[in-house]
Amino acid sequence: MRRIRPRRSPAVPLLLAFWAGAAGVIWLWWSNTPSIADDNSKILNAGRITGLLAGYLMALVVLQMARVPALERRVGSDRVARWHAMTGRYTLCLVLAHLVLTMYGYALQSGKDFGSIVQQTVDSVQQLPDMGKAAIGTGLLLFIGFISIGGLRRRIPYDLWYHVHLLTYAAVFLTFWHQLSSGNDFAVEPTAKTVWYGLYGSVTALVLWYRILTPIRLNLRHRMRVEAVVEESPGVVSVLISGRKLHRMGAEAGQFFRWRFLSPGMRFSSHPYSLSAAPRPHMLRITVKAIGDHSSALRDLEPGTRVWAEGPYGALTAGKRSRGKVLLVAGGVGITPMRALFETLPAASGDLTLLYRANSTQDLALWDELSSIADERGARLMYAVNSPDGERPDISPDTLRRKMPDIERHDVFLCGPPGFAQQVYEALRGAGVPARRIHHESFEM
Repeated sequence: MRRIRPRRSPAVPLLLAFWAGAAGVIWLWWSNTPSIADDNSKILNAGRITGLLAGYLMALVVLQMARVPALERRVGSDRVARWHAMTGRYTLCLVLAHLVLTMYGYALQSGKDFGSIVQQTVDSVQQLPDMGKAAIGTGLLLFIGFISIGGLRRRIPYDLWYHVHLLTYAAVFLTFWHQLSSGNDFAVEPTAKTVWYGLYGSVTALVLWYRILTPIRLNLRHRMRVEAVVEESPGVVSVLISGRKLHRMGAEAGQFFRWRFLSPGMRFSSHPYSLSAAPRPHMLRITVKAIGDHSSALRDLEPGTRVWAEGPYGALTAGKRSRGKVLLVAGGVGITPMRALFETLPAASGDLTLLYRANSTQDLALWDELSSIADERGARLMYAVNSPDGERPDISPDTLRRKMPDIERHDVFLCGPPGFAQQVYEALRGAGVPARRIHHESFEM
């Protein structure tokens, strides 16, 4: 306990590397632009730089989909997902700017006005090399961006959105070739073309390795199957998964896998569920609340059903810890990673506390297990449920300080629905807990 050394997050060096790459792209454009003489040159050069930056960000978009362990396990899957969404939005804006500016510049060169952009685009697609593929790829990017808009995204079934989102790979592949065949910067700088091939080739290799080959190896090695399905509380079930040498998967308490159950109606669906117990050599467990078609179907899984898993992912692990005292806060089914951490986090008697928020005492899934763990470890276990008349419990800075006078000396691990997580985060900050010691991971996309 005296040598608690939290793992250093690679987020900062990664962000510096991303920005350095963007600076390199700008330098490539600058070094190949001796002068900008007139308005037409300004427009065309604006089209060039937006195109180069869009091409660079496309590679980052795919990298952020590759599930590289350094990103997924240490930066955090939720943070990588936010990076991916943000990078995707910037990429789409740059692609549109590149398209409009370049076509407008070409139109001005031909003595036409802004209104002829559509015709100029059609002519360019027909005449320039690889522009037909680029047009299809751009159309796919626009379609993916459209269905990813918040309001529309929430109305689309997750599995449909997920599989359509995979078309990003095809879109990037189709738009890649015209960058080299039509880009002046790569025509005059062979080294730049080599670097571009290296960038896209490296990203492609990472996708193939971590999205395809690594999951195949993992599942062939461990051969997982459903052992049993146990009802924990109304609408909440635990799925026990057996396999070979499961402790060698590298999973830690607090992490999750993407699970695919090879049974009728579920074999094409892959969903993230956290481990609700520490990994055992021949057994893993997930605990899931029925809130959708996939999670509701888990209760009907038959023993012996083959399981396909990808992971482990997530950064909500003991490696985040920096203090001897720890508070775990769980809301609803967010108890699953907290239960695993409650069992495994090293702590002296009295230094570990779990606060469990639920609507009623009947909704306190895994409560008997949590009570046993608390008794064995000398840990503190508290719950907060609605009153009989439906009034929500008070989770405020004053309440937290009253229950835990030294709360500012704790690391806090937090998991639950977004609204609950935000409320507790604000209460913790108000109670004096530094932001760097509040560890939270969300699976909301």
